[in-house]
Amino acid sequence: MESLTGKKAHRFLRRGIFFSHRDLHFLLDLYERGQPFYLYTGRGPSSESMHMGHLVPFMFTKWLQDTFNVPLVIQITDDEKFYFKDLSIEEVEKLATENIKDIIAMGFNKESTFIFRDFEYVGTMYRTIARIEKAMTASQVRGCFGFKPEDNLGKWMFPAIQAAPSFSVCFPHIFPSKKNVFCLIPQAIDQDPYFRMTRDIAPRLGYLKPALIHSKFFPGLSGSKGKMSSSVGAAVFLTDTEKQIKDKINKHAFSGGGATKEEHLLLGGNTDVDVPLQWLSFFFEDDTVLEQVRKDYAAGRIMTGDVKKLLITVLWDIVKSHQEARKNVTNQDVADISKVRDMSHLSQERPSH
Repeated sequence: MESLTGKKAHRFLRRGIFFSHRDLHFLLDLYERGQPFYLYTGRGPSSESMHMGHLVPFMFTKWLQDTFNVPLVIQITDDEKFYFKDLSIEEVEKLATENIKDIIAMGFNKESTFIFRDFEYVGTMYRTIARIEKAMTASQVRGCFGFKPEDNLGKWMFPAIQAAPSFSVCFPHIFPSKKNVFCLIPQAIDQDPYFRMTRDIAPRLGYLKPALIHSKFFPGLSGSKGKMSSSVGAAVFLTDTEKQIKDKINKHAFSGGGATKEEHLLLGGNTDVDVPLQWLSFFFEDDTVLEQVRKDYAAGRIMTGDVKKLLITVLWDIVKSHQEARKNVTNQDVADISKVRDMSHLSQERPSH
């Protein structure tokens, strides 16, 4: 990827955080020949503020957009949260607005980004959704997602709604004359079943299979192997103060350090389970410094508190910067980036590399 773009690979690639893919090499070959592609990611609005784990796919998606200069569509799955959570439509719509403001504050290119809410945009996608639904069976959906007969019907229908933006035909204002533009979807590994099924049915519908690139789970503060939850004690939110971040890291971040200072100095820290070190691998840019911290910690030359102190500084720099940008995001900005507008210039072929 570096040889193709002439830019340094993102730290998520350098450190194996985005670690697997489906057909990325094929997409890059097409891009090298001047063929367009677009990015697709999404957000389910289940809380008023996003947390650090939510930033990971958006940080990487922004780097991809900046590096390849391609269109980006972001699906806000307000319908999903209505089906899967104990929330009213009015509540999920409010959460959607707040989450869109968080996304805008990350600095995506407004000219080439289209953010859409399912409740508002589903009409444009509905013909494609219907084709997808007809190509799937209930047994396939149950096998992929484990739905039960007592689950509400919306849960069973949602995989088709999430699949639809993988196909450029859903965005005629971006691709008016190109009905089959390649799509790249950065995602956490737990999203793969949705899009593996999408890729299975795409040829039957006459569409290109979307390319996928997967990230590892972002670990919770407690050190569990699953992804971070949105519970207050387990997450650092983008609305947290410096003191709240400091308290959460110092009190809740699972340490791989020795049980005592003497033991740590003698045996060093366990870098494989230490959450502060894992979080630094996601958010600290300097490879050389990070590797030195890892070595020093493993050798017992620095203590758990030293690693946590560095992490607190790194997190607060990110959160503070985001909060400052977020203050300037208005309801009009939300309306503008969500407006169906002529973006057809973004689908033009480029000179081959």
